[in-house]
Amino acid sequence: MPDFSFEAIGTAWTVSTAAPVTEQERAAVTELVDSYDRTYSRFRQDSVIAPLAASPETVDLPVSAAPLLSLFDTLNRLSGGAVNPLVGSSLEKLGYDAAYSFAAAAPSPAPDWAASVSWQVLGDRTVLSTSVPVTFDIGAAGKGQLVDLVFELLRAAGHRELTVDAGSDLRHRGPRALRVALEHPYDTTQAIGVLPLQNRALCASASNRRQWGDGLHHIVDAGTGRPVETVAAAWVLADNAMTADGLATALFFTDPGTLAEEFAFDYVRMFSDGRATFSDAMAGVLFS
Repeated sequence: MPDFSFEAIGTAWTVSTAAPVTEQERAAVTELVDSYDRTYSRFRQDSVIAPLAASPETVDLPVSAAPLLSLFDTLNRLSGGAVNPLVGSSLEKLGYDAAYSFAAAAPSPAPDWAASVSWQVLGDRTVLSTSVPVTFDIGAAGKGQLVDLVFELLRAAGHRELTVDAGSDLRHRGPRALRVALEHPYDTTQAIGVLPLQNRALCASASNRRQWGDGLHHIVDAGTGRPVETVAAAWVLADNAMTADGLATALFFTDPGTLAEEFAFDYVRMFSDGRATFSDAMAGVLFS
């Protein structure tokens, strides 16, 4: 497959297709990714969500924000408040701020999601209102949604065989499965297993991906403001990347059985002591 590669949102992307991606399609992908960053990035002062950190506000988001916010509603409820896109303020307290100061202060819980935010779809936009200053960080599922948006753009353009790979988040469509290694979170030169990916999405979340101090990393319990210690990594297969991405984060805090009551997915979860649990469909992908 021809490859189309670029850097965006701090990640190396590769789009692989059976037919070449045209210059017009590449431009459309670039604009889509740039628009997403201009909307949701907490690292740029001109983003749509930036004013929310200073005071209660009402902002217009794309209509595609609705399924993302709905997913966060569900994950927040199922995780008991641990998964919460207002966790940006907690990350800033730990030093993962817009200036990348990495100067950690005392942990601080994020504002309560249900009490702080309301939203509704009005025509072609999602109107979001906040009752207190909040700092959004949609990293728990946002990159997965962006993978889906790029995937759907190219599929609508006529591509029937394609893979969108944004580092730890992939979505595939085609007659031949990909073999994907599950990177060991404590040794990136090794894999804990290999799985076939076909006509689904695979997303991973790992505590080693963004670390900046002893015990400090980007997977934070929004209810306490502290990084997770017990789980090291999670991989999820689902029908779309947004769901897989969100569930991979939720597995750091939530029992898989609880999530399975409302989502269809397969998973591997590795704990910090080296143990791994997995769904039945994933049993054959792990090395003994």
